[in-house]
Amino acid sequence: MTDFMDPTAAKIVLAAQHGDSINRISNKIGTSYSWIYDWIGRLDDAEIISNTDNGVRVRDYEMRRRYEEMMGTLYSRDDVSQEDAYVIPHFAGMEFAYTEIDAAYVWTNGGFQIARSHDDYPVFIEVHERDVDRWIEFFERFGVDTTVGERPDAADVDGSVHYVLFPQAESIDVEWVDGNPVIPLDATVSQMVETRPAYEPALEMLADEHDVDIDASHRDEIAN
Repeated sequence: MTDFMDPTAAKIVLAAQHGDSINRISNKIGTSYSWIYDWIGRLDDAEIISNTDNGVRVRDYEMRRRYEEMMGTLYSRDDVSQEDAYVIPHFAGMEFAYTEIDAAYVWTNGGFQIARSHDDYPVFIEVHERDVDRWIEFFERFGVDTTVGERPDAADVDGSVHYVLFPQAESIDVEWVDGNPVIPLDATVSQMVETRPAYEPALEMLADEHDVDIDASHRDEIAN
């Protein structure tokens, strides 16, 4: 199995959720479809995963555990890149959705950033309240700091990338945009309108790209 101890193979197995298509896995981990297609064929032949008409599913959970240990070791050695900051949460096997700044970032297809830098890059995600401790433990295995409920001061966290969890007692509403689970567009716009001056460029982008009438549909929020 040493031929399969490869970062791409690990990312595929860790990111795959039951029923995922090859295209969704490709989008989740930011790797070309053709490369993922070739690897999935090899992993299927090795009985590590199954690729059926109903999508991909993991078969060998011992191998999945080994992949998580390997990737945890790799990521712990160096600072996590901004690109990988959006890959790692897919490895947790728990439901989540990007929110706050990252909801705007995802819905604008990466076209809008605010209040983040290479030295201080928080990633904001909604998670189930029951999963909070598991998320914290998961990110610890990858050497990444986690806070709950609010963004910490940059001096209080190690590394540039860190995660801010927003626990939800009820269900999480998720939409998928280019392989990223994100809160719905209406909820994203409502969050942005609360601090409209900061998000004005992103609101204009969403109005153009998604035919959202920001002023008409959110006049009450703006007035308040």
